[in-house]
Amino acid sequence: MKFKIDVDCTPEEVRRLIGLPDLAPLHDVYLGKMQDMVQTGVTPDMVEQMVRTWMPMGGQGMDFVKELMSGLGSGVGKGKKG
Repeated sequence: MKFKIDVDCTPEEVRRLIGLPDLAPLHDVYLGKMQDMVQTGVTPDMVEQMVRTWMPMGGQGMDFVKELMSGLGSGVGKGKKG
């Protein structure tokens, strides 16, 4: 035996029904900050700070990647000739 029930409601109604918090104010703040960033432009410092927060181990991970890339860059062209 199968029962099929169709419920027609908006995402807002579902959110309230299952008790999820309303994140609209937080979303508005986030969008405002993103708009400010787009209008002022993204600086290299901003990009580095974002990557530092995304990397494992924070700043230590970023420093490791920098050292790794500089090591790879300095090793280019130093191969054996022959």
